[in-house]
Amino acid sequence: TALHELKIVRIAINYSEYYLEFGKGELMGRIFIEYLDANHTYQCINCRIHFADVNQLISKAFQGKTGKAYLFNEAVNLTSGPVEERILMTGLHRVCDLMCINCHTVVGWKYEFAYEESQKYKEGKFIIERAYMLKISPQR
Repeated sequence: TALHELKIVRIAINYSEYYLEFGKGELMGRIFIEYLDANHTYQCINCRIHFADVNQLISKAFQGKTGKAYLFNEAVNLTSGPVEERILMTGLHRVCDLMCINCHTVVGWKYEFAYEESQKYKEGKFIIERAYMLKISPQR
């Protein structure tokens, strides 16, 4: 039966864990989402899943496809596409697109490798475009 053909895979992305169930080549089951225990968070504009704690913000001075983009040290609830080389405003980098694990919207990219020495600080960091996130503060 189909129940005997399920395989559960544990995936960890940047200290976040979620589990996917695969059966007969299709994605099935639940995705476990990490909620940040922080006063101010950046969340997906479509589904309100947490992306980052405001304390992980490095810079607001980046540019994405849709306009302003923010650089984060760490981010959660994102899955990544294949690594590819792209020529960005600051030169050639190896990056992978980042998608929200809940609504699958492409929200930014992750820097995997920077060819120029002056850009090495970006390696392992996350760009999330402002157009795809909301900053949420607690209600008073």
